Amino acid sequence: MTSNPLRLSPIVAGLWRIADWKLDVSQRVHWIERVLDLGVTSFDLADIYGDYRAEGLFGEALEAAPALRHRMQLITKCGIRLRSADRPYRINHYDTSAAYVRSQVERSLVQLRTERLDLVLIHRPDYLMDAAVLAETFRSLSAEGKVAHWGVSNHSARQFDLLNRHHPLVTNQLELSPLALHALDDGTLDQAQALDRRPMIWSPLAGGRLFSGQDERAVRLRGEMGAIARRMGTSVATLAYAWILRHPSRPHPITGSGRIEGIREALDALELRLDNEDWYAIWTASQGHPVP
Repeated sequence: MTSNPLRLSPIVAGLWRIADWKLDVSQRVHWIERVLDLGVTSFDLADIYGDYRAEGLFGEALEAAPALRHRMQLITKCGIRLRSADRPYRINHYDTSAAYVRSQVERSLVQLRTERLDLVLIHRPDYLMDAAVLAETFRSLSAEGKVAHWGVSNHSARQFDLLNRHHPLVTNQLELSPLALHALDDGTLDQAQALDRRPMIWSPLAGGRLFSGQDERAVRLRGEMGAIARRMGTSVATLAYAWILRHPSRPHPITGSGRIEGIREALDALELRLDNEDWYAIWTASQGHPVP
């Protein structure tokens, strides 16, 4: 593993839906250029995104404009065997065996048209993971110059600790939003703060439920956040990002939008700091009761 510290941009551009954006190669290049010009230099992918197509779509843009690669950090994930037309597994399952992790890392390098990945995450906890064997795979791929840093996604504090004991991990990518509060209580964010391993945060806008959810909880939360946003002269989206950024683990929220304006809303949150009362007002509206 490289001794160089991992530096991600405060906001990370997520590419889970890139296949749905229907952009041609030149449009993808233009989108990446605009995102980079805004100061977002970290791009989050996974081998399975877009039915295994997302990495290739992004890689085509890098092949068309290779100078862009030197301006960014490439993040991807592996470890999920997802059924698809060309992968007719009997069921979806997890695989962190040495052979599979190596094969997917090498596939990602080809798909992304790069010689090295800045960060690779184990996408989900594999109940059959042999931590010592997986750590040796990490060391081998790093020694070969193929991966700079390793981390995990969606792992509990104990699962993170198990693998981190065998090989240093730099992050745990977790779900957190005003509608998904479990990371506040399950020990993962506490661990991130204790170890100074800044977490990455997926679905910070709850997959759009913050804006469109019609259940009682979403409606109640949207009312509270709308009132706070109006008072602060900002949008509910920016407020949601600011609520996440307020956490002392210093998280990196991941956007999920192809809209440049959506990325700007995330960046605007970097200039917005909530006080304790506003942060807990949002927590209270989400929970439906005051703090104990």
